[in-house]
Amino acid sequence: QVQLVESGGGSVQAGGSLRLSCAASGYISVMGWFRQAPGKEREGVAALYAGGGTTYYADSMRGRFTISKDNAKKTLYLEMNSLKSEDTAMYYCAACARDSWYFCGFNQYAYNVWGQGTQVTVSS
Repeated sequence: QVQLVESGGGSVQAGGSLRLSCAASGYISVMGWFRQAPGKEREGVAALYAGGGTTYYADSMRGRFTISKDNAKKTLYLEMNSLKSEDTAMYYCAACARDSWYFCGFNQYAYNVWGQGTQVTVSS
């Protein structure tokens, strides 16, 4: 089974930037970033369909976050800009069980492989 390892989290002031990385041990068609803040449900942040390079974003992240992938390095990235205190959360990358965005979407239950998470803390 594919394994995922995130890195790049940390503490930053509001308005700052961070780049998260997710190294995969194999090819994955649909990968996504999710986050979970204390006391809140896990939510989808961004996703990428490797087949066509199509990217998807949750509405509140569109324009501030950019998802990308380096196929040679099998690494998924999440560039986060203009960070806000409400972006504070544990961020996870995940691999969808199927090769279809229409199956995966931002439904966390469609993703069957998860990384260990990386903490992002934004102070105001």
